[in-house]
Amino acid sequence: MPQQTAGVAWPVTDGTRVPFEIYTSQDVFEREQERIFRGPLWNYVALEAEIPAPGDFKTSFVGDTPVVVSRAQDGGVHVFVNRCAHRGATVQRHASGNTKEHRCVYHQWCYDGRGDLISVPYRRATTGFGGYAPDFDMKAHGLRKLHVASRKGVVFATFDPGAPSLEDFLEEPLLDAIDRLFSREVKVLGHMRQRIHGNWKLYVENTRDPYHAALLHGFHATFGTYRSNQKGFRGHDRARAHSAGGKYGDDFARPATTETVGDDNYIAGYSLSDPSLMAGRPDFNDNINLAITSIFPSVVVQQIMNTLATRHIRPKAPDDFELYWTYFGYADDDEETTAARLKQVNLVGPAGLISMEDGEAVELIQRAIVREGKDCAFLEFGPVNADPEQDSHGEDAVRAFWRYYQGIMA
Repeated sequence: MPQQTAGVAWPVTDGTRVPFEIYTSQDVFEREQERIFRGPLWNYVALEAEIPAPGDFKTSFVGDTPVVVSRAQDGGVHVFVNRCAHRGATVQRHASGNTKEHRCVYHQWCYDGRGDLISVPYRRATTGFGGYAPDFDMKAHGLRKLHVASRKGVVFATFDPGAPSLEDFLEEPLLDAIDRLFSREVKVLGHMRQRIHGNWKLYVENTRDPYHAALLHGFHATFGTYRSNQKGFRGHDRARAHSAGGKYGDDFARPATTETVGDDNYIAGYSLSDPSLMAGRPDFNDNINLAITSIFPSVVVQQIMNTLATRHIRPKAPDDFELYWTYFGYADDDEETTAARLKQVNLVGPAGLISMEDGEAVELIQRAIVREGKDCAFLEFGPVNADPEQDSHGEDAVRAFWRYYQGIMA
């Protein structure tokens, strides 16, 4: 009998065939929330640089569950479900801020920065009105807390107390990729977010797929930020849940030509009205100009030239997710470097010169497969049993994602 996921049968288990129903089924989506986002896995929620001071907070998500990421008055980072323990209302309605307490607007139950209940209106009956039993224990009615771990200021959370350590979950070379980008203190430059009408896993696939990069993204090929004949690198954890890869680049100031770029989707005659967009300078001494680190289940950490960002994938429904971008630089950047980063933000994000096509590609798939659930995606480009440590333009990292996914969801 073929392996199944919430009633969806897989014709094979090697990742070369993916039933389209995996992207459209509500039952599959519900199982994902249980097995993946509330399972024994670590989920990215924020950067510590977004909540630097006691009382700082930001709202985030683990799967479709709203959470608050909070730096308490003692300086510790806490994550708790943004749902009142009284009647279930959303507690914190602001995207971010600074506060000593999180108060539910409905009945004014009030929680501190750790998620502990600290006050309840009319706790004792007055003139015959309200009141709780004498044994009412506020310690038993705090917000639901998640377990928290941070690597170089990148904050992850899990519902499962039995989850492995964050380091054991990530492994090499993912830890190296995080340590590289967060080797210096970071400062947040801003955020963008976009709603994409497609399944969240289509975007996860996209970030593991070098096949499309020089084909879909005309900017990459035309201006030399990525091309198929560049030397690259790729690595995975042992379970192959995650993927870390990228490209070694030319001198940032070197202009793209047909000779340096190649023929893959090169658009002759195109130029930039503001060439200074490409005039950044390397942040590192390793000659890497593009690095995409995709951490299961729902975050991508990126370097594209001088643009540094996290992309948080927030599933909403089988055909709907939010992509939340957090752009950052380094605390010791000078004004010129910060200006270059802010200008290069135009490369990525909802309308980025490079990345806007990715969201469109996801929606093109979702619209086309809505009634084709029993058919399958075909993933056989490149050696099916490729060495995961070798650079490849094939679909080996996408197939590996699906093998891991089947194991988690089985």
